[in-house]
Amino acid sequence: MLVAAFAGSLSLSIGASAAPRSRSAVNMQVAAEAQVAQPVALAKAADEARGLAIDSISKAHSGHMGLPLGCAEVGAVLWGQEMSYNPDDPTWLNRDRFILSAGHGSMFLYSWLHIAGYDLPKEEVSNFRVKDSKTPGHPEWQGMHPHTPGIESTTGPLGQGIGNGVGMAAAAKQAAATLNTADHTIIDHHVVVLCGDGCLQEGVANEAVAFAGHEKLDNLILMYDSNGVTLDKMAEHTQSEDVSMRFEAQGWEVLEVDGHDMDAITKAYRYAKDSDNGKPTLIVCKTIIGKGIDEIAGTCAAHGEAGVQYQDSGREALGLPADEKWYVSPDTYDYFKSHKAELVAKYDEWQETFKAWKAANADKAAMLEKPAPSAEELMAKMGGFEVGSGVATRNAGAEVLQPIAQEMPFYLSGSADLHGSNKNYMKGVGDFSKNNYAGRNFYYGIREHGMGAILNGMAFYGLHTVSGSTFLVFSGYMMGSVRVAALSGLPVSYIWTHDSIGVGEDGPTHQPVEVVAGLRAMPNLDVMRPGDAEETAAAYASSVTRPDGPTALILSRQNLAVIDTCSAEEKRAGTLKGGYVAKKEEGELEGILIGVGSELELAINAAKELGKGWRVVSMPCVEAFERQSAEYIESVLPKAMKAKTTAAEAGYTAAWYKYADKVLGVDSFGLSAPGDEVFEAKGLTVPALVALAK
Repeated sequence: MLVAAFAGSLSLSIGASAAPRSRSAVNMQVAAEAQVAQPVALAKAADEARGLAIDSISKAHSGHMGLPLGCAEVGAVLWGQEMSYNPDDPTWLNRDRFILSAGHGSMFLYSWLHIAGYDLPKEEVSNFRVKDSKTPGHPEWQGMHPHTPGIESTTGPLGQGIGNGVGMAAAAKQAAATLNTADHTIIDHHVVVLCGDGCLQEGVANEAVAFAGHEKLDNLILMYDSNGVTLDKMAEHTQSEDVSMRFEAQGWEVLEVDGHDMDAITKAYRYAKDSDNGKPTLIVCKTIIGKGIDEIAGTCAAHGEAGVQYQDSGREALGLPADEKWYVSPDTYDYFKSHKAELVAKYDEWQETFKAWKAANADKAAMLEKPAPSAEELMAKMGGFEVGSGVATRNAGAEVLQPIAQEMPFYLSGSADLHGSNKNYMKGVGDFSKNNYAGRNFYYGIREHGMGAILNGMAFYGLHTVSGSTFLVFSGYMMGSVRVAALSGLPVSYIWTHDSIGVGEDGPTHQPVEVVAGLRAMPNLDVMRPGDAEETAAAYASSVTRPDGPTALILSRQNLAVIDTCSAEEKRAGTLKGGYVAKKEEGELEGILIGVGSELELAINAAKELGKGWRVVSMPCVEAFERQSAEYIESVLPKAMKAKTTAAEAGYTAAWYKYADKVLGVDSFGLSAPGDEVFEAKGLTVPALVALAK
């Protein structure tokens, strides 16, 4: 660990609230340096930021006071001195990104965005947690445009923001390696994350931290609000590990500072920013939770709105005027106005560099500004598949992924140690690693949840289209991140293979009979389970061009026939609509079979036995189908035919009763046997479907 002499005393101690560590092993020490001149305005700004939090949370009668009060000096240093940003252009490519992983402390972020000059007026700050305000209970990033300027990611589920920060740092490394040249640097910013004990206790954080250390993401700075307090009890009741040693073992630089000493925070931040040792940095900020309200400071009560009853005494102790709530002094506004001018001057310098870069690198500029292709344009680049042949949809995915990789230069894909099984390796684009940041294939190790949060961070970054893969049964490890992606409208693709009891011999631990139904219950997640190779081509094209939410590609391990009852063009177009007539009836419509994924072929074979009047509908994506016009839906599934409609899917049956009166599926766990034997044992056979449908 790096024990840093960053206290204002300039001694090798760390400061009053950040006592020196007892461990004798010290890898290196930072020499004491001249004290950094701290503007008086920043100390005042810190207390006024505390006041904004106190007033907003008191008005709302809900929220978290502890972090906004305990980390006020951290915010003053970041927005008042150290971070590079432009409030007038909050999506500037080379801005420093700030993520509040401890999203419950959202008033910390809103207070500093307001003070720093973002488009977040005091009226919005005072409407904290009010319906339709720009200051919701937890920071929200909605769609491809931030709901609140300056919000870089949706946070609240603890630990997710750390993974998001790792993803942003990785995305920045990849972009810098791809776009920067020897003559022009257009990407060299940092990613800053503020977290607490709760974030670091979450498994997703540990997975992401390990990845960041291994890949030497030295553009990442993690500020740890180490106050020793969690919601139920003091942190010592639930954690006893040495967090600094854990990070050090994972390849991080570790600095410890008094989190209320702005001189110490500044020196630590500058050391982390300027360091070229190939390590991300953890800055342990020893703080007092709820500092500013003596009645709750340093206690578990600060982990909520308990301080509301002490609003007046707290404001008085901070020197805030009794007759003006949400007070920010003219001195503070003037300081940040002056600081903004300095920031904008640097921003303008970057714009000149960017213009020179574009003029000198037409090919890279064209790559950066290339418009996103449509699904139809991508499908035109994909080859076809021989009718009647057997192709596992995961293998079909491997084929159609290659033209996507060529047409979309900022498309990144990766796997949680299953590239060989998921078949999502892109040829000719290299592997992302500490030795090759320009690579586009990511190796996440066996870290599914970390991968999910990292993917979100890459998508929040805004430059890349991203996907990650594992077995469908392990998607459950990722659900916290998938939910954030769906809530935020992130264009993330999940490639989840080995989709049913067709997995066979691996048995019920690897046969995800209930998973697809659960995924379909999640709002704004498109779940695409293609029934043959042509549907797979369209599913991939849809997933990488959808701009407003994530897509789950559910792919088979076993071979599926390329169906011959309609053309490849009809299958691809129908898949984009979520559902279509895959086999049209002859004469009067007598009944409908809905076949999904591997059960499409089952439905077609059953329809042939039932007679010419039976229609087969393929519905690879329920969500896309339900977005179609009422006329189209009626043309595919007439309401009058519901009583004569039977659905078949090798999974949980309940949701299909919306469309069909009868359902053939799997409502119990599978078994270990060859896949065809498991299908037979579970009753997913042509005779069983025919008998049920009659």
